Amino acid sequence: MLGEEEGDDGSAVRWIVDPIDGTKNFARGVPVWATLIAFQRDAEIVCGVVSAPALGHRWWAVRGEGAFADGSQCRVSAVARLEHASVSSTSARRMPAGWSAVVERAWTNRGLGDFWQHCLVAEGALDVACDRVMQVWDYAPVQLVVEEAGGRCTTFSGGVPHEGGSFVATNGLLHEDVVSVLGV
Repeated sequence: MLGEEEGDDGSAVRWIVDPIDGTKNFARGVPVWATLIAFQRDAEIVCGVVSAPALGHRWWAVRGEGAFADGSQCRVSAVARLEHASVSSTSARRMPAGWSAVVERAWTNRGLGDFWQHCLVAEGALDVACDRVMQVWDYAPVQLVVEEAGGRCTTFSGGVPHEGGSFVATNGLLHEDVVSVLGV
């Protein structure tokens, strides 16, 4: 078991858990918080669940079997130009300078934050979602959901997501453009 409140025992098979992603929202009574769960085998995330009970929604994915939202299969959007994209970040004030350029080019900008923005990318409601710093319990479940919905997830520089690194989820079509504009 590995989690925000739980240490890693080094096992090749482990559950990765964030009991409350969006803790500040939860503490203030904002219903945008979720429990994030991923199952990892031999360094590969094989399933992920995002459960947002206050919103009444649940997303899940199994590697190679697609992504689902509330029982229906979900897919990322087909938006191919940043100028037509809806983008979001958890905290715009903590984003790198390149984020301003992404926002300037985008059709619209939202601050939906935490797990929700990434799940909305998987559903096709958003096209790009970014976080400056993520831990494995924050990104493992949402990364699988986005990728199984047809999207792509990397660090801002295009690398493999890692603990303490940045995280960008896109519909895949916009990924290279967004990463080049972020310029980190």
